[in-house]
Amino acid sequence: MKQHNGMRPQDVLILLKILSLNDKGFKLIDLCQSIGVSLSEVSDSISRSVFAHLIAPDKKTPMRKAIYEFLVHGLPYVFPAQPGALVVGIPTAYSAEPLSDTFGVEDPVVWSDTEGVIKGQEIPVFHPKQGQAAKADKNLYELLALTDALRIGKAREKKIAGEELKKRILI
Repeated sequence: MKQHNGMRPQDVLILLKILSLNDKGFKLIDLCQSIGVSLSEVSDSISRSVFAHLIAPDKKTPMRKAIYEFLVHGLPYVFPAQPGALVVGIPTAYSAEPLSDTFGVEDPVVWSDTEGVIKGQEIPVFHPKQGQAAKADKNLYELLALTDALRIGKAREKKIAGEELKKRILI
C-alpha cells in the first residue's frame, strides 16, 4: 500500500459519487467513466479513503457516518474555499438546489463552466471534471453543492446544508 499523505480534493468527488451510486456492486471502471477520472486516480483515492476509515476495507462500502462527520466538521478546514472572480458557470452551494429554494439566487456562486448560464463568483472545484460529472448525475450535483455550502457558507447556510446532507447520507 502506498504511503498515505492525506486526503486530496478529488477524494471528496469520488466519495460523493460512491454515495450517489448507492450500490455496493458498482464497477470501478463505471465509476471512473461516470466522473471522467482515471482508473489509477480513483483506485488511489479509494485506498486513501479506506485508510481514513471513510470506506470499508472491501473498497465498496461507504462509511456513511464517518463521511458525514468528515464533510460537516472537517471539509471546511481541510478544503476551504472563498468566492473568487465573476465567471459564467454552474450554480453551486446556496445558489443551487436544494438550498436555492431557501436562500434564493441573489449574488450567485458558480463552478466555472463554458456551457454555464449563470454569472457569479467562482468557487474552486474538487476536480476539473466535476462539472461534467455533476451534469450527468443530479444526486451527485446536489451533494457537491451542499458540500460547497459547508465550505463557503455562513452559520445558517452551513446548518441547513448539514441537515440536508444528514438526510441524504445517513439513510
